[in-house]
Amino acid sequence: MATKQTRSHEQAAPKPIALALQGGGMHGAFTWGVLDRLLEDGRLSIQGVSATSAGAMNGAVLAYGLLKGGEEGARQALHDFWHAISQSAERYNPLRWVPWLKGTHSFGLDHSPLYAFADMMLRVFSPYQFNPHNLNPLREVLESQVDFAALRKACPIPLYVCATNVETGKIRLFTGEDVCADAVLASACVPTLFQAVMIDGEHYWDGGYMGNPAIYPLIYHGTTRDVIIVHINPLVRRGVPVTAAEILNRISEISFNSSLMREMRAIAFVTELIQQGKVDRDEMKEMLIHSIRSDAAMCALSVSSKYNADWSFLCELRDNGRREADAWLMQHYANIGQRSSIDIRREFL
Repeated sequence: MATKQTRSHEQAAPKPIALALQGGGMHGAFTWGVLDRLLEDGRLSIQGVSATSAGAMNGAVLAYGLLKGGEEGARQALHDFWHAISQSAERYNPLRWVPWLKGTHSFGLDHSPLYAFADMMLRVFSPYQFNPHNLNPLREVLESQVDFAALRKACPIPLYVCATNVETGKIRLFTGEDVCADAVLASACVPTLFQAVMIDGEHYWDGGYMGNPAIYPLIYHGTTRDVIIVHINPLVRRGVPVTAAEILNRISEISFNSSLMREMRAIAFVTELIQQGKVDRDEMKEMLIHSIRSDAAMCALSVSSKYNADWSFLCELRDNGRREADAWLMQHYANIGQRSSIDIRREFL
């Protein structure tokens, strides 16, 4: 874990914020870095988290770390979780039927004939066929790193975990007593890799299809107007994809950003009504939206790197997340509680 830096604002009251954490496989280590830097800074008070897929894992680990030991406990918990992910990949790779994925870095693999063959096989055989016993190494890691019973009993922050109901197509928010390992695994259930997760007789897939992440619980139930979105999927990717892998990856990015785009349009619409005086500020909440992302870095990563759990690669992503969070704090900390630090219309409309 990165060495704790000296805080120059220890006497100032922390500013309340909520976090919206996207999913994106192993690229979620970028979010680990963002959270590590925000917790280290000490000038922010996390009042709620809405999260999906890898973001849901980060959110659950963050909440449990806060419960165990405050900000430093959360930083340690996140470090331990991602290290356990890397160690698990050494013992059991979810893509073990494609052993050449292990140990690869972020470039080049997508154009390998072997990767193309593996990708084709995943489109021919379902996880009910190649993984009939429904083995999921993420469960072991989650349950070893998070005491969900303790978290349900005394979660220090509101936590919303998003999943998609397979049959109805509706979003399901797990919160409070509903937060468990199954809920987090449901949120991260990529349907081409894992069997749907059944909870209370309903089956769920990755929450990214309907909320990546969902902002509305932070609006309806949150105590702060400030929401920091930690992006994993690039909003903008220049150039037209031409290979099959590139096309499918961009389709995935667009679809996994679509629900967020819709919510941002609604927020922009309400904000405009409030600012024009057409709606009373006591009737609707004017949200202040902030964004931490690195589109350039994420666009440079290969599609297959979402499955790369090598510790060195995860640490690179963490360090990138820390840098982006540090730059955001320097540029936009003063905006918290005052104004959005992004132009919602320009970014999302």
